[in-house]
Amino acid sequence: MNITEFRQAIKPWMLPIAMLMGIIFHDSIHYLAFLSPYLIFTMLLLTFCKINPKEFHIGRFIWILLAIQIIGAVAVYIAIAPASTDIAQGTFICIFCPTATAAPVITGMLGGSVTMLATYSLISNISVAMLAPVLFSFIGYNSDISFMDSTLLISQRVLPLILAPLALALLFRAYMPRVHAAIASRQSLSFYLWACALIIVVGNAVSFIIHEPASRVPEMIIIAAASLAVCVLQFAIGRIVGRRYGDRISGAQGLGQKNTVLAIWMSLTYLDPISSVGPAAYVAWQNIINSLQLYLRNRNDKIGIKRNA
Repeated sequence: MNITEFRQAIKPWMLPIAMLMGIIFHDSIHYLAFLSPYLIFTMLLLTFCKINPKEFHIGRFIWILLAIQIIGAVAVYIAIAPASTDIAQGTFICIFCPTATAAPVITGMLGGSVTMLATYSLISNISVAMLAPVLFSFIGYNSDISFMDSTLLISQRVLPLILAPLALALLFRAYMPRVHAAIASRQSLSFYLWACALIIVVGNAVSFIIHEPASRVPEMIIIAAASLAVCVLQFAIGRIVGRRYGDRISGAQGLGQKNTVLAIWMSLTYLDPISSVGPAAYVAWQNIINSLQLYLRNRNDKIGIKRNA
């Protein structure tokens, strides 16, 4: 087996391996936590360099997905809050959380529209940055932080991470075409960078859960189960909506793959800290689904190659 064959064979298992490594080495992961934004920045730069700006289009498909994300999150919170605000918050954040900044990477590997997903990721993150302070003021806002400060805190963490690599990709395209072409041709690196970022995120999530008191374990289990339910639903609803617009993969990844790093931070900052179990569990659920999709995609590609041979 040569290197190329080995990479193809191991690719479907990279995400589960990354999650397992995060669990095993969770005690030491905090030393690497500072690398997360740099990994995401690099992944986005690779992805955006592949995109033609002329293909950017904010159409009805994107607005429908955004409406499902925002209105769905509020509706679920209202439905669950009478029974338990903590569970409601943990479920809410798993829906309200914006699309993962690395979602275009997985979308491209699955055969979806990278341009569409990159556009939706940008719109989704900006919308959350603008709406989060208002919504958090009703469901669990930290009174020690002013409205303006909260807006700036969220915006400072979200917008530069997305807009800076996009601006850099556009500058490279306009003024350094050779550099742009070199970066655009290295798309396979995004997947392995995402696996590294996943190790860090999972490790941090496991460390938090382990340090929670045993009395809250039943509540954490319920939040994790609710997280699984909304994860499956979002992938399914996104696929259904995407089918209407000829792109099931982008629809599913747009709604289903979440920026869990941001979600965990928002939970710990603005909501009851126990609600962070929702996005922490979501890390596992969404990557199990992504791993299964990548496995099936890889298997189908191999079958297609054999048939055409």
